[in-house]
Amino acid sequence: MAAMRMLRLIVHARSRQPVLVLGEVDGDRCLPVFLRPQQAEVIAVGPRAAADDQGQVQDVLVPVVGALGARIVAAELTALVDGVYEAELVLRDVEDSEVRVGVRPSDALALAVREGVGISVADAILDEVGQPVSDLFPDGADAPPAEQLKDFREFLDEVSPDDFR
Repeated sequence: MAAMRMLRLIVHARSRQPVLVLGEVDGDRCLPVFLRPQQAEVIAVGPRAAADDQGQVQDVLVPVVGALGARIVAAELTALVDGVYEAELVLRDVEDSEVRVGVRPSDALALAVREGVGISVADAILDEVGQPVSDLFPDGADAPPAEQLKDFREFLDEVSPDDFR
């Protein structure tokens, strides 16, 4: 598994679908993930501002998991099957045992961003569909947002969701 960070949330020019671009924490590959609009909105809101901030649908999951004696510790994209990502939320219980729950990738990513937990992607996924950051962002992932957006729009004009299957 490769630790990832959120680089950008943008909209695909042709399909008008939201795309979350994840980048390796210790590497130079990135991964565009097409999202459902509701989860893109949660990601756009960003991390929860306060413990009592219950403004998003995913926020109900955290107290439910807590009431069951566990906590959410990570979101993982675990596989790419027929062009569709599979994901799991990783939970730890009071005895520090790991519990994995299969969820939709967009839900896992929205929850990870909202709660500030780690995001990881299976190495096999990055090997298959990961892109060098320089292909998507010629000016680098840390370039000014306007430059990154311009670079990424140029990339997206040439691809479709089918290219990541």
